[in-house]
Amino acid sequence: MSVTLPVFSIERHRLVTDGQGVTTLVGAYGCSLQCKYCLNPHAWQPSTLERCVHLTPEQLYNKVKIDNLYFLATGGGVTFGGGESLLHAPFIAAFRKLCDPGWHLAVETSLHVPLQNLEQVLDAVDEFIVDIKDMDEAVYASYTGQSQAPLMDNLRHLAACVSPERVQIRIPRIPAYNTEEHVRASLYWLKQLGFTRLEVFNYILRK
Repeated sequence: MSVTLPVFSIERHRLVTDGQGVTTLVGAYGCSLQCKYCLNPHAWQPSTLERCVHLTPEQLYNKVKIDNLYFLATGGGVTFGGGESLLHAPFIAAFRKLCDPGWHLAVETSLHVPLQNLEQVLDAVDEFIVDIKDMDEAVYASYTGQSQAPLMDNLRHLAACVSPERVQIRIPRIPAYNTEEHVRASLYWLKQLGFTRLEVFNYILRK
């Protein structure tokens, strides 16, 4: 039986923010975190799952291949987001086999998944866009409601198995949760692991 992906959105012709070139962002249901300022809380709310369209890898490919020429001309492709994209690692690995080798596949992830999920996509994904929240254990637990352990294990594994240019790590300034000192400490720790593509950004809170 083919795996399926619970999709709540497919956004075409995105630039800059979700990978290189012209990108189609596929939003999938499910997340192991419930961050206080989550930008997509619908990705883990039960009512959203009822409205999701469950697609096989072949069905998703048939929907996104309309932009094949854009992908090949710009070095773009498909980015899996959510929610937590790596909860659907078997689907992503299966989807990769259908794509033109020139498509750039990316995942937006918190890395808060079992290590085996990450291992399943190491050869399938071209770029990992990682939102670490914060490297301080207390800040992380307070903001996400979960242990930091899966993130730490997966970051070490990613550093050991993937070249630095394939990993973009985003470090947010989170109002009322972390400080500039926390951000500097996170940057230092990530550089020590060998990561080089590091971006600090501000969370913009919804009113």
